[in-house]
Amino acid sequence: MAERVLALQGVLTAALATEVRGTDLQRLKRAPRRAPPAVPEADLVPRPGPMWAAFAPPGPRPVVGWFGGERRYARRLAEAEDRFAEAIERHRAAEETRRTRVARATRDQAEQQRRLDDATAEQHARIDEYQRAVESRDRRAVSRYFQKALDRAAEPLDFPRRRRAGYVPESTLLALEWDLPDLTVVPAEAAYRYDKERDSVVPVPRPDKEIRLLYQQLVAQLALRALHLVFGNDRYDVVETVVFNGMVESVDLATGRMVRPCLITLRATREQFQSLVLDQLDPVACVRHYFAAEVSRHPEELQPVEPLLDFDLADPRAIEPMDVISEIDSRPNLLELTPDEFEHLVHNLLSRMGLETRLFRRGNDGGIDCVAYDPRPITGGKFVVQAKLYTRTVPPSAVRDLFGTVLDAGATKGILITTSGFGPSSYQFANGKPLQLIDGTGLLALCHQHDIPARIVPRAS
Repeated sequence: MAERVLALQGVLTAALATEVRGTDLQRLKRAPRRAPPAVPEADLVPRPGPMWAAFAPPGPRPVVGWFGGERRYARRLAEAEDRFAEAIERHRAAEETRRTRVARATRDQAEQQRRLDDATAEQHARIDEYQRAVESRDRRAVSRYFQKALDRAAEPLDFPRRRRAGYVPESTLLALEWDLPDLTVVPAEAAYRYDKERDSVVPVPRPDKEIRLLYQQLVAQLALRALHLVFGNDRYDVVETVVFNGMVESVDLATGRMVRPCLITLRATREQFQSLVLDQLDPVACVRHYFAAEVSRHPEELQPVEPLLDFDLADPRAIEPMDVISEIDSRPNLLELTPDEFEHLVHNLLSRMGLETRLFRRGNDGGIDCVAYDPRPITGGKFVVQAKLYTRTVPPSAVRDLFGTVLDAGATKGILITTSGFGPSSYQFANGKPLQLIDGTGLLALCHQHDIPARIVPRAS
């Protein structure tokens, strides 16, 4: 038990002991392969031809010639010459067959080598195309790159291995949905003692408060470890912000059903993360105060927190590439809408999400401001919603202005919706504040979820 607790407390330290280096995609290229020899070695050397000496009969002796030896020798000589001629013909035929066999095998080997070279060139071209897509911040390519990197990371102890990565190119943001172990990962027994009355060894229960503290520390370590893996694997500098949602799959004892509440959510920029000294900090204090993480107050009851970014709004499988079939796609391109049309779309979306909206004021930047009311108890309230029809990154000043509006209006939350994206400074400012930033990817995902046809296709420059 003590060893188990030490292992739980040292998850982050163990992760830091292994250097994390992003995959150099060029190293995935297969080395050229050589086709195996197709010609038997014995066929490479011509067979020696027959030699007359092996066939020539011995000459007649002088005395024998007196008694008909010359005639017998002449007969044997003629027979030897016939056999020699036959041997020469067999050798010629065998050599012709050998040369034909060698030529055919050489052609087959060349064809096999050509196929191998073509397969190698095709694999190299796929790798080059994949790398270009990653470097150009293609949604699916970057998501795949980090998904594979995270799947390769060994999970400590017997923790769940389910994790998902989704890239949002407009905001250079990587969203993570990461399965965490539940509270039972912490040993319920603190020690064992001998009970004289029972004459047996009995467990000493671990205090509930200690279990919660150990679990909070573990969850914080796993969140920091995930950030360490992402930024360490970012060989091509395509991620500036990471959103981490730690999920737990468990049984709700009140209903008996499987649930997946989010127990921790945080957002970190590269600049924030790089300033950390991971082997000296307190993980819980770091995620709570430095990253302003939302952490479940009662993880033992599976009490969820609201994710800073729902993974479904970043899942590359749910978002179609922005430039695919753009000329024949009948869905409206949001970037071609007028401010009034965009206002109508946003109002329609908010209404389908169950919000009651009231127009607040019109901006002069192609966006709208309105107040939305969520009638749900506890989680509902008054929201200030601002939408910006942008093709460029939303400046941090817009996020600061929204926060000021939230304070002035006494609202519960501020929501900024855009057709473009946000930079790390905007996300860093929003941390710990009642602000929700929805970029173009998130807007499209919400439209798809609520059956509103939409796409975002940048105008040709």
